[in-house]
Amino acid sequence: MQGMKAGAIAVKGIVLGILLVTAWQAIAQDAKAPYPNMAPIDQYLMENRSSEIALARSAAPESISRDAEVMVLGRHGYETAVQGSNGFVCVVERSWTAPIDDPNFWNPKLRGPICFNAAAARSYLPRTIKKTELILAGRTKAQMMEAIVAGIDKKELPAMEPGAMCYMLSKQGYLSDRDGHWHPHLMFFVSKADPAAWGADLPGSPIIAFRNTWEGLTVFLVPVRQWSDGTPDH
Repeated sequence: MQGMKAGAIAVKGIVLGILLVTAWQAIAQDAKAPYPNMAPIDQYLMENRSSEIALARSAAPESISRDAEVMVLGRHGYETAVQGSNGFVCVVERSWTAPIDDPNFWNPKLRGPICFNAAAARSYLPRTIKKTELILAGRTKAQMMEAIVAGIDKKELPAMEPGAMCYMLSKQGYLSDRDGHWHPHLMFFVSKADPAAWGADLPGSPIIAFRNTWEGLTVFLVPVRQWSDGTPDH
């Protein structure tokens, strides 16, 4: 038994070491990126609370978002601005929810309206909230990654619940300098899923997969035909 425990600890140490190397590689890439460092916090905040609520709600059709809880970003993290009644939670994500090697990780212009269903609000949203608290507290990428991995390992941050998904149907979002608001899409969050099991990324498949190996998470993106206001995506 002691040998098994020691082996498990050794494996965790190796995994954490690999993750930290990945984080430091991302930090090294920052030096060449258009946004090499975190901007002043004010640049990530929205001046008008009502505008942020409206932007968050634009992530999903009005039939969903009107009864959803809405959270807005404050100086120390996300705060509940509107109580909901249907289990959905709408927020505007900022740049640090992007992959750590994404050149937009510190881009203060990013605004990602997203509306989580109840399963995702319980299992995925806590990671966004925790990442945000860590970054706004001045943690580095490597420190943020280490804390999230530890939280998942200790089950302080839950694995994804079955059916965890979200809407990202906002025309007003700004997801990167290259793509702007990209296309309206749904996202499904699955712990340690094989993209091939969904037929993702295959020729002709409408499903795109992103594997976040350090969080043990696979995100499936499914583009749809129209925005939350009912207008078509051209």
